[in-house]
Amino acid sequence: MSDWPYPLWIAHRGAGKLAPENTLAAFRLGASHGYRAFECDVKLSADGVPFLLHDDTLERTTNGQGRAGDQPWTALSRLDAGSWHSAAYAGEPLASFEAIAAYCLRNGFALDLEIKPTPGAEHDTGRAVGEWVRKLWRGTPPLLSSFRPESLAGARNSAPELPRALLLDTLWPGCLEMADSLGCVAVITNHQLMDAELIARIHGAGRRALVYTVNDAARAQSLRSLGIDGIVTDAVDRLPPQ
Repeated sequence: MSDWPYPLWIAHRGAGKLAPENTLAAFRLGASHGYRAFECDVKLSADGVPFLLHDDTLERTTNGQGRAGDQPWTALSRLDAGSWHSAAYAGEPLASFEAIAAYCLRNGFALDLEIKPTPGAEHDTGRAVGEWVRKLWRGTPPLLSSFRPESLAGARNSAPELPRALLLDTLWPGCLEMADSLGCVAVITNHQLMDAELIARIHGAGRRALVYTVNDAARAQSLRSLGIDGIVTDAVDRLPPQ
């Protein structure tokens, strides 16, 4: 994408440390600190409804149990996804992608939508997410990102016009070539992997370079001086978007 439409600063899982991650409450809190772009994780319920959750299982961030992807949205939508964080958020529900899309579109917010499939559903999740984004979104589309090439391939198959990004926590052999084969417009790495040489390689291939999760102002400034295109952060209260 020659005309990059996404802000530099991206709030991780909404304001996912200060509020329950991946909920509308977290998005609202991030927005109150001036953020206009958000990262979140999306997976599918057993009946094919996309919703926001990072883990494969429900125990860490809800009062539910078991694999989230094995349960229908009617059951998932009734869970408490806020009490684990603090009493102030007791009763906060899991967010459907439809609700997040409506919130972002009404406010003109950008989205880095990480496809986080239930194991075994990588391709199908990517395909379905592409279809749902096509159905719901208007204007600047979400950047569809994933650690799973199969999910990006699924999204490409269902919605080839949507921008894609390969997520990397290690620089595994052939990873940049994989980004090329998937038609990715960006590569997003753990910030500890990113340096001037890697940015040059990514930019040289015509892609944008983004990093997660930077919570230190000095590190963020260093990356900006190297020409980074996007910074995902938890520290929405300490790193004001500029």
